[in-house]
Amino acid sequence: MAKTQKTNVMRLLDQAKIPYTHREYDISDGLIDGISVAKKLDQDPARCFKTLVARGHSGAYHVFLLPVAEELNLKKAAKAAGEKSVELVHVKELLPLTGYQRGGCSPIGMKKPFPTLVDESCLEGAEMMISGGKKGVQITLAPQDLLRYTGANTASLTGKEERE
Repeated sequence: MAKTQKTNVMRLLDQAKIPYTHREYDISDGLIDGISVAKKLDQDPARCFKTLVARGHSGAYHVFLLPVAEELNLKKAAKAAGEKSVELVHVKELLPLTGYQRGGCSPIGMKKPFPTLVDESCLEGAEMMISGGKKGVQITLAPQDLLRYTGANTASLTGKEERE
C-alpha cells in the first residue's frame, strides 16, 4: 500500500506535537459533502465537523465549525462573532482566501489566521473529526487540542433562534 502523503494540516499538527489520526476516503464518486464523508468513514455525523468561512458586516472574515448534518444559524454566528450579520463566502473565494478548496477546507493551516468559532457540541466527546486539508483526508483529534491550536472559542452555532 502506498505511503500516505502528509498534508499541511498533518505537518502543522506534528510540529505542534498534537496527537491525531488520519483517515482517507474515496472521492472518485464526487460525494464529498460531510454526511457522505461520515458514512464512508463509518463515523457519527455529530462528531464530524465541517469548516465554513463567512464575511461579517464589518468586512472581517470568520471561520465556523459545526457538525456536518447541521446548518449554521447566521444570527447565532453573527452574535458569537461580535458582528451585526455574517454571510458565507462564495465557493470561488475559498481557495484564494484560505488556500483550501471546497471539500478540503480545514481550520488548521489557512493562509491567514481568522477568528474561529466551534459549535459547543464539540465538547460532548473525546474526539472530533475535521478536514485534513484536502479532499479525501480527514483528521481526528481532541476538541481541546483543536481549540488550543487555533485559538478558537466555542458557541452555540446551530439550531433555531430562541425566542427572547
